[in-house]
Amino acid sequence: MYKTIILLFIFINQFSGLLAQEHESENDQEHEHQHEIGASIGPAYFINDDEFGLSTHIHYVYNLTNSKFGLGSGYEHIFAEIKHSFVGAEFNYRPIHQLTLNLSPGIVFEGNQNVSRDFGLHFETSYEFEIGAFHIGPVAELAWHSNDYHVSFGAHFGLGF
Repeated sequence: MYKTIILLFIFINQFSGLLAQEHESENDQEHEHQHEIGASIGPAYFINDDEFGLSTHIHYVYNLTNSKFGLGSGYEHIFAEIKHSFVGAEFNYRPIHQLTLNLSPGIVFEGNQNVSRDFGLHFETSYEFEIGAFHIGPVAELAWHSNDYHVSFGAHFGLGF
């Protein structure tokens, strides 16, 4: 089962890249929003525990001026039998205007009282369709920490300003 999910994650990532190549043009330089507040929601699957939950993620990113890079912070909570929260730094890279790759190291909190703490690493990719300052699109995430790892797919919503 987990091999299928990982292969699906790779397929979506590659498909996003193909879509991105079609839309690559002068629009790459149009990314005018220096700040972004975003959220995503979707199902998450814990590989080792064979459990599904609802993943929610919020973040703030500051896009560096005249650069394809951004820095920020994010918080994720997964509603499941496993009490799982994550807080971390956000390092974004936009190879093209609509495609975002995100690496997020941070701390995982688990358990009923969130007493178990562990280092975690999240990798996320999203493809955005803009409607003025708003954007929406698909998102995929692969997350790891020493006790488990999970994958999630969903929708990303954001506001640039």
